[in-house]
Amino acid sequence: MIGLPHDTEPITTSGVIALLNLHRQIDGLESQAAGGRLTVVQRANLIDLLSLRGQLLSCIADIERAATLAKQLVGDAPTEGLAFLTRARTRAAFHHFAEALADLSVAERLGSERTALEAECAVIFQALGRYDAALVLRQNAVKHQPDFATLGALAGLQAERGKIAEAEGLFRESRRRYRGVSPFPLALLDFQRGLMWLEQGELHTARAWFSAAQSRVPGYVPALGHLAEVEAALGEYESAINRLRPLSVSSDPEYAGLLAGLLSKTGQRDEAGQWRSKAAARYDELVARHPDAFADHAAEFWLTIGADVKKARKLAWQNLIIRQTPRAYALVNLAALASTSH
Repeated sequence: MIGLPHDTEPITTSGVIALLNLHRQIDGLESQAAGGRLTVVQRANLIDLLSLRGQLLSCIADIERAATLAKQLVGDAPTEGLAFLTRARTRAAFHHFAEALADLSVAERLGSERTALEAECAVIFQALGRYDAALVLRQNAVKHQPDFATLGALAGLQAERGKIAEAEGLFRESRRRYRGVSPFPLALLDFQRGLMWLEQGELHTARAWFSAAQSRVPGYVPALGHLAEVEAALGEYESAINRLRPLSVSSDPEYAGLLAGLLSKTGQRDEAGQWRSKAAARYDELVARHPDAFADHAAEFWLTIGADVKKARKLAWQNLIIRQTPRAYALVNLAALASTSH
């Protein structure tokens, strides 16, 4: 049974206010950090907040800044497990999975809490396509503490494994157990639920959950981008284009690429070419700086509006070497099919 948002929604702080507060928190901590007045815990908190803002706003500079600060933290506090745990998260964000796992091993030796370590290991195993290993950790976490976070994490894993009915039940139960006031965790959960239904081709259900995430946090860029993707799939091109325009100046080239594709489809070829060029240049820049992290989306871009199958195939294989997920295999297959048709 497909669940949809309903009237008994959890009550949280306004997403607009929460984002403003997030900016203020980061600015305040950055100011204190410049004066050398932060503890290890506060520095780790700043890194996590930057990573969160980067995720919500598709701001790559925030995620890069978090990685830089995490590296400095390990250098300054080499006997603190929290420093290595924090750096592991930032390394995983850029798909440096072996290095992230090494950091978690050090954090374990330094006495970091096992629950936190296993949660981070599960994230990495899932990203690598090692679903069985991730599943053991996620199920163990739910067994010991069945709360919003553990149930939501297991829901996301089951969704990626194609266990849709089980995932839907877990999403529903996770949402029911939310006890916080921040809108961010719920928005992130609803976004994952939208991705699951988009992958299943259930466009209207996907739209409902992306809308729920965006309503919860109006500035949530990935939710807005996927809403535009759903609108385009439903033939609502004008609405999708209008939604994408303000996103396309983002540091993440995905939105410029999507906009270029839609403009081309609707006959607006000159403007489409401009956005395609911007996306292409940005993908080249990001792949040069963070090859592991951007090979996936860059390959998809070059397979579609980028129209460079040779480049796409190279990047698709590069991505598959790093992570053996169903999406990675599908991307390689699409690139191979495109190669034979050229």
